[in-house]
Amino acid sequence: MKWRGGRLSDHVEDRRGQRVSRGLKVGGGGGLLLVLLVVLLGGDPTQVLQLLGGAGTALPPAPSQAGPAVDEDYLFMSSVLAMTEEVWSEIFAASGAEYREPTLVLFTGAVESACGFQTAQTGPFYCPADQKLYLDTSFFDQLARMGGPGDFAAAYVVGHEVGHHVQTLTGISTDVRRAQSNARSRADANRLQVLMELQADCYAGVFAHHANRRQRVLEAGDVQEGLAAAAAIGDDRLSRGRAAPESFTHGSSEERSRWLLTGIESGSVAACDTFGRAGG
Repeated sequence: MKWRGGRLSDHVEDRRGQRVSRGLKVGGGGGLLLVLLVVLLGGDPTQVLQLLGGAGTALPPAPSQAGPAVDEDYLFMSSVLAMTEEVWSEIFAASGAEYREPTLVLFTGAVESACGFQTAQTGPFYCPADQKLYLDTSFFDQLARMGGPGDFAAAYVVGHEVGHHVQTLTGISTDVRRAQSNARSRADANRLQVLMELQADCYAGVFAHHANRRQRVLEAGDVQEGLAAAAAIGDDRLSRGRAAPESFTHGSSEERSRWLLTGIESGSVAACDTFGRAGG
């Protein structure tokens, strides 16, 4: 995938290396009062913050490490996010709407979001409460081991999470949550979740289609990389065939790769109506 040399996004928040764990927060009553007391007495609160960090504080980077670490992962993520911003801004503008860019949070191990505390084991996720994407880049090593290596495979993952942001902006997420709350069974609620995930896969394909039209970013084998990544994280593959389809929450390997390809080939948001074409 040709990603170098383009614009970098201004919406990447680098929290890698910050220590986060469950427990006492600086923002909580005891921790905050202790820090304020030290400051009022003329002391240095740094040591207190470090002590509290071991009890569950997310510590900011040291001054010498402030700002993003401009390494290969950061540059790639920022470049791909910038591509999504350009593509979706154009698509929204064509329908008379304004696209609000999400923020991509890079983290290591664990992270606090408006959707709660999460670890890297959760995998990449989107939080509609703060409209941020959260990603530990070590996930891509795991994805490669599962059969989905490559730059475009990683770009597909980002595109999928941005797809959830698009669903939030367009009200689809709200409609799905409402329908799930009224579902007659857990299986019905799960199927609605699957359809939303498959639509995000399709939106990732739409992003790739238009990014390639704009900048010719796709190279030979890239589409196959993306399809392999989508298949690698299908519910049937992850459960090794042990989970029943009614328990799926993201879709089968076949469904995920098929809907990603639908987006890539069509470049059409309308073609991503997984809810209207659930059987197709």
